[in-house]
Amino acid sequence: MDNQFAAGRAFIRRQGRLLERRLFATCFEGAPAEGVVDALRGYRNDDGGFGHGLEPDKRCPASLPIDVEVALQALATAGTVDLPLVLGACDYLASVAASARSNGAVPPAFPVIEAYPRAAHWTEWTYEPGLNPTAGLAGRLHQLRVDHAWRAEATSYCWDQLAAPDLPADAHALSEVLIFLEHVPGDGRSAALAARVQEQLAKASSFRADPDDPGYGLSPLAFAPRAGSRWRALFADDVLAAHLDRLQRDQQADGGWPLTWEPPGEAAILEWRGIVTLDALRTLVSYGRLSPSP
Repeated sequence: MDNQFAAGRAFIRRQGRLLERRLFATCFEGAPAEGVVDALRGYRNDDGGFGHGLEPDKRCPASLPIDVEVALQALATAGTVDLPLVLGACDYLASVAASARSNGAVPPAFPVIEAYPRAAHWTEWTYEPGLNPTAGLAGRLHQLRVDHAWRAEATSYCWDQLAAPDLPADAHALSEVLIFLEHVPGDGRSAALAARVQEQLAKASSFRADPDDPGYGLSPLAFAPRAGSRWRALFADDVLAAHLDRLQRDQQADGGWPLTWEPPGEAAILEWRGIVTLDALRTLVSYGRLSPSP
């Protein structure tokens, strides 16, 4: 086993929250995915949504669409689906979209977060329904093969938005778009739209093209986190290699990976570091930079 991998594993075991420990065990140690589902249940609310800081940048217990997206991502990572759990989340998203009268779109969050600690970037912009996070949510539901009336409505909304002349100007929204395009059943539109996303990324805010840039941003590895990612072809091999070099050398002395933004407290910092450490290990193993084998 690589020393780097062993140090990352030790960090997750020592500092990561239960969800990331369960995900690590499922991804690398053959543990059953039911453990991930059990961990997610602790974040579920009676309305079917997820909250309680599942996305750690806001410490709000109320259900939020962004927390539903994190739950769906965890299920996809574990390679499993709990149908009643996901259908309940879809019912919640449908109720949010109906209240917003937004043709199926949902926002990341709501003003309820203002009563709780939150990172500085969680402000009014997160209350607007849009492709972020609707496209990612719909894409994950297609990936998990869970059908629901809201999925159909959200899918139609996304196609309508993507037919407009201008794509989103922010890398986070473009990431959501690529999740959608990767998993929605295609009729030729996905490849053409992905080419447009590639062009837009070059000028998008929060896109970190330079691997030596110390600031916050989504690197190409956020869009092609696995060696077999569909969107790996959007980036030159030497570009990906440079970002893999940066990712590999960013590991800290304690075994975990650092953050480039400021969460709302020490607990949130450790929770996020567990998340990004697991992501880093999965990416580096997938690209052959680290080995989990003895």
